[in-house]
Amino acid sequence: MSAQESAVQIVSLDFISGNTGVSMKRTFELGSTGTEMNTLTIVDVSDTIPIEEGKGARTDEKEIVIRRRYQSGCLFVRGKRRKVWVARWRQDLIAPNGTVYRTLRSQVLGSVQEIGPRRAAQKILESKLRPINQGRQLPQSTMLFGRFVGEHWEPVMNPTMKASSARYYGIQIRCHLLPILGSKRLCDISRMDVQFFLSEKRKQGFSGSSVHGMRTALGKVLQAAVDWNLLEENPTRGIHLGDRMPKTQRLYLTPPQMVRLLSSLSEPCSTLVLVAVLTGMRIGEILALRWKNLHLDHGIIQVRESMTGGRFGAPKTRSSRRDIPISEPLREALRVHQMRCRYIGADDLVFSTSKPTPLNPLNLLRRVLRPACAKLGLPPISWHSFRHTHATLLGEVGESLRTASAILGHSNLGTTMIYAHAIPESQKRAVDKVAEILFPSVPKFSADTENGKLN
Repeated sequence: MSAQESAVQIVSLDFISGNTGVSMKRTFELGSTGTEMNTLTIVDVSDTIPIEEGKGARTDEKEIVIRRRYQSGCLFVRGKRRKVWVARWRQDLIAPNGTVYRTLRSQVLGSVQEIGPRRAAQKILESKLRPINQGRQLPQSTMLFGRFVGEHWEPVMNPTMKASSARYYGIQIRCHLLPILGSKRLCDISRMDVQFFLSEKRKQGFSGSSVHGMRTALGKVLQAAVDWNLLEENPTRGIHLGDRMPKTQRLYLTPPQMVRLLSSLSEPCSTLVLVAVLTGMRIGEILALRWKNLHLDHGIIQVRESMTGGRFGAPKTRSSRRDIPISEPLREALRVHQMRCRYIGADDLVFSTSKPTPLNPLNLLRRVLRPACAKLGLPPISWHSFRHTHATLLGEVGESLRTASAILGHSNLGTTMIYAHAIPESQKRAVDKVAEILFPSVPKFSADTENGKLN
């Protein structure tokens, strides 16, 4: 037998390949020179090597499991006046083209005075390396945030969202996220970066609700990166935003103001506003209402569609798909409106133009509603103000928060609490009732009463 035939190849796990992290070592043949060398190719760490059946081989299969290399990292002290512990270790990253490569990462653990000797610093480094050594940390992506949004997130996610949601997230991304985070790599966006970004927005004067919208948009994008195995975790989790109240309070109208406004509006805007204030429906839900979903005999409005930007779609949330009772005044107003309409088929819109096409809510607001409010001396309300008015009136008649949430189509009670406002006259009646309980008859107070006691 020749030396080459009797050569033995030994595989070791001490050398790490740059991309896969698999241990590999080249071995020489017995009696051969350095130029005569055979190598054994090792597959990726997640694979196994089956023993092929053949001449001289066993009939059953065996598997060789290749484990990842354990790394302990490197520690050294840097600095002269303020000495700090610096740790280095190898980490797998995903290049923008999708390939995996390995790089050397450095991080300052803290000052030597705060951490202490090398043993304490080594424990901190071991805690950082534990997920890598246990195989629980996935490779991080080095793709730029802006490129990920433009080339991956928007083309994939926008078709799955409602048009209003896609437009809202697009505004947040273009106006706020891309100017600050667009040039940062996905793997470099930390929880501290997100918290600092949102805190700066609050300092610039943005309201809590606006900053919350920025965080929501950023969380949607980064969560997609996590789901697609480009990031290990979403850095927007656990961020503190503080107060979420809007910068300006939503306007609502008192009952006398509503009566004055309704009497000054022309049709069909008058009936449309009456539906909004007596049902609390969104303007998109009202303009998408069809006669087949309006049951005047049973006194029910079925909310099954919504319109945004001239496009029809499903209601905003699952809770928005609901049935709303109709009061008797609204039922009579809708019957009269039905008699005036030319198109009353099952699929025809309840409120439409003469074409018939959907009404434009922005045109109605600018050309009809706002001029009427200005003429009557009322505040410049919006369509959403009627939802706030309805929620406020529900609280005035003593309805529970859960009932109001079901009528308005909110998914949680916290949102409904934002819609309910306190009418000043009701507050005055409330404090008077409390005073009547304590003092059925008005007491007399005098300045010379000893120790301020009542006479």
